[in-house]
Amino acid sequence: MSSTRRRLIELLQAKKHEYISGQKLAEQLNISRNAIWKHMNELEEDGYKIEAKPRLGYRILDVPNKVSENTLKWGLQTKWLGHHIVHKTSLPSTQILAHQLAQNDAKHGTIVITDEQTAGKGRMERPWDSKSKEGIWLSIILRPQIPPYLAPQLTLLTATVLADLVKEETNLLPKIKWPNDLLIEQKKISGILTEMQAEQDQILYVIIGIGINVNQSITDFDPTIRHRVTSLYEESNIKWDRRKLIQQLLHTFEKSYETYIGEGFTNVKHKWESYGFRIGEQISIKTLNEQWKSTFLGIAEDGALLIENKSGEIEKLYSGEIQWFE
Repeated sequence: MSSTRRRLIELLQAKKHEYISGQKLAEQLNISRNAIWKHMNELEEDGYKIEAKPRLGYRILDVPNKVSENTLKWGLQTKWLGHHIVHKTSLPSTQILAHQLAQNDAKHGTIVITDEQTAGKGRMERPWDSKSKEGIWLSIILRPQIPPYLAPQLTLLTATVLADLVKEETNLLPKIKWPNDLLIEQKKISGILTEMQAEQDQILYVIIGIGINVNQSITDFDPTIRHRVTSLYEESNIKWDRRKLIQQLLHTFEKSYETYIGEGFTNVKHKWESYGFRIGEQISIKTLNEQWKSTFLGIAEDGALLIENKSGEIEKLYSGEIQWFE
């Protein structure tokens, strides 16, 4: 979206349903009245209902209930996150396009979002069922001034943002399954994929991919995974406004990210553990050499799982096969 279109939407949003003259808009945006008219036509093509009256100007009667660059900007209350939005009706993966944009100097806080992914993926290249236009599929480009070894903290931060979003917007009670899945009643509703480009001591960029099942019915999912996935609709019997959920997600993420950058990981760790799935319980762990049961104690600063080993000592676990559902 051009900076002119973004500023136009901000001006119209500030006035909401009041008239604002074409001349005033032209002066504030430093463009011609004919250019204002063209922008208004493009907004109408995107589904906005606009009334234009001589001597009064323009006013917005209604905003379309859809996801697009224009509608996501309308009412977005962020300082920097999502000020540049790239929306596509369909993509193989938002991560792929986000990488391309980041490598071409896309700004910190750029969002890539699509109505459907035809080749969505999660961690370890696992496929992510995101062909439905009823979910939220987006990637956030960040350029954090933190050492590369702290990048896993951003995955944990994002998980707490999603948990807060679901809890506050829907009153459902989510749990975070280490390290990056959001569950409701032990069924997956959201996932996170964090990818990074870095040098030895400097992060060039981080891309955080987020998938949320919003308005899908259970029959929208592949039959092979229906027993372990769910959606906000399935859990609440309510159809949710994806646009407003995305805007609230961006607003919550920005606040949490800024707090993290300013104050460090401690608050994120505590919040993550408050949502942590099976914290304080025994879990079965299998590595290349052995298999045992251990108490899940929490997470470490670097995102590792904290467990109690056979000797009763606290140990970090970075990998291994964990039986979460027994």
